[in-house]
Amino acid sequence: MARVSANAVALVALVSVLLTYGCCAQSPLNYTGSLAKSSKASWSWLPAKATWYGAPTGAGPDDNGGACGYKHTNQYPFMSMTSCGNEPLFKDGMGCGACYQIRCVNNKACSGKPETVMITDMNYYPVAKYHFDLSGTAFGAMAKPGQNDKLRHAGIIDIQFQRVPCNHPGLNVNFHVERGSNPNYLAVLVEFANREGTVVQMDLMESRNGRPTGYWTAMRHSWGAIWRMDSRRRLQGPFSLRIRSESGKTLVAKQVIPANWKPDTNYRSNVQFR
Repeated sequence: MARVSANAVALVALVSVLLTYGCCAQSPLNYTGSLAKSSKASWSWLPAKATWYGAPTGAGPDDNGGACGYKHTNQYPFMSMTSCGNEPLFKDGMGCGACYQIRCVNNKACSGKPETVMITDMNYYPVAKYHFDLSGTAFGAMAKPGQNDKLRHAGIIDIQFQRVPCNHPGLNVNFHVERGSNPNYLAVLVEFANREGTVVQMDLMESRNGRPTGYWTAMRHSWGAIWRMDSRRRLQGPFSLRIRSESGKTLVAKQVIPANWKPDTNYRSNVQFR
């Protein structure tokens, strides 16, 4: 009887998971990978692999969300052009919101035309150093006219990618107070940042008698694009928020969250990276 190697068994198991759940399915493994430390975006084309999941013309997850915490990824500015990234792209959530141009190669159905996608989710089962698990919409967008389904039927394909600036016309940075927040615990999702698209630090300033205290307190990274503040005393709003991008640029949204804030609510700022 032929002996089956451990590597062969692992490969079969991986393929089974990909076919059943897609690369972005929640993983029981504690995969960390190597976290990229560079604050500068790479503007040259690099090789990668691409797969897709969800509905053929959908935004990926059934709930139009993902591991970054964004909602309504089927709507503007995401427009279903979204992707899960493995750890070098997702960066433990610090890569959420980053924009990449992708183009497929080595397939007759490929158009070769670059398309722009945003990282909105985590790829738990990478098949390459860089692996984009795309929404069905984003995957099909790389095809020649009328060959979207043919390209999607290819399964795993070769692509090239490069980091590009994000541009969300008509939008400023948005802060969403997450469900479950209370006077002693504040969790805030940050989204729609232009340029680098990512936020690597968020700080909070409370108010006293309606006036900013002048003191910034660093928030903790919770998960995805969500930052949190835990306090033994009641936090006092209105809250000002300061965010920092990968390149070190900062924005301050003064008293963007009012004193009578509510959980599961958006608070749009009047600031944006330019």
